Amino acid sequence: MGLPIIVVGAGGRMGKTICNLVLDSPELDMAGMVERTEYQPTVVPVDCVVSDDLESVVSACPANSVVVDFSSPESSLHSAEVAADRGVALVIGTTGFDADQVEILRGYAKKTRIFWSPNMSVGVSVLQKILPILTKSLGSDYDVDIVEIHHNKKKDSPSGTALRLGECVAEARGWDLADVRNSARNGLVGPRPKEEIGVMAVRGGDVVGVHTVYFMGPGECIEVTHRAESRANFAQGALRAAQWLDGQGAGKLYTMSDMV
Repeated sequence: MGLPIIVVGAGGRMGKTICNLVLDSPELDMAGMVERTEYQPTVVPVDCVVSDDLESVVSACPANSVVVDFSSPESSLHSAEVAADRGVALVIGTTGFDADQVEILRGYAKKTRIFWSPNMSVGVSVLQKILPILTKSLGSDYDVDIVEIHHNKKKDSPSGTALRLGECVAEARGWDLADVRNSARNGLVGPRPKEEIGVMAVRGGDVVGVHTVYFMGPGECIEVTHRAESRANFAQGALRAAQWLDGQGAGKLYTMSDMV
């Protein structure tokens, strides 16, 4: 029997992708699905518990189950509360958390194993390690802007990944992204301030996710782009995180940088 997985939002786009990967993996077991009644799958594996209530699903599933949640900040915080109360592990791929909500997650992570990343891509995780090196190597003469593109159903803007990439650049320069971020240039804005990072969002079609970081300096422009070709990329990263988290202990909010 593989590692039991409980998927929150099993009827959504990411949820369906995750469920399919679990069903195809000999190392994982589809133990539970959480979804509103009208969106629940009509065909589920034998012994897979399906409900609109996470607590009842966790109670009916093995104690070593790992919950995987790509829903909304409010729903994911509820999942974290249940996980902390029941002692099960939780992987969160939700974006759009504010600073206060992240601190709440950190509090729950002291009680149980919680992994959170706004982008489960291994490639994006490596990019986060490279950006500070580029930023410091190029120096202060290079302006930095970040542009992200996502499908027209995405609710938060800019994306959590774009903000995290912006933080990588800001931290490398000794700045706080909240103080230097500009996501709304419009009209006569005047010359660009020296301490500024643009983080812009584009929405349309069914684009899975494209993030480009521009380093614009004297006589040249360097572009670093990550392009997600399929949601399976994020789903695979989340399930990899679930397997990794199974061997960790509570006490901190784990991220991709801890795993990669």
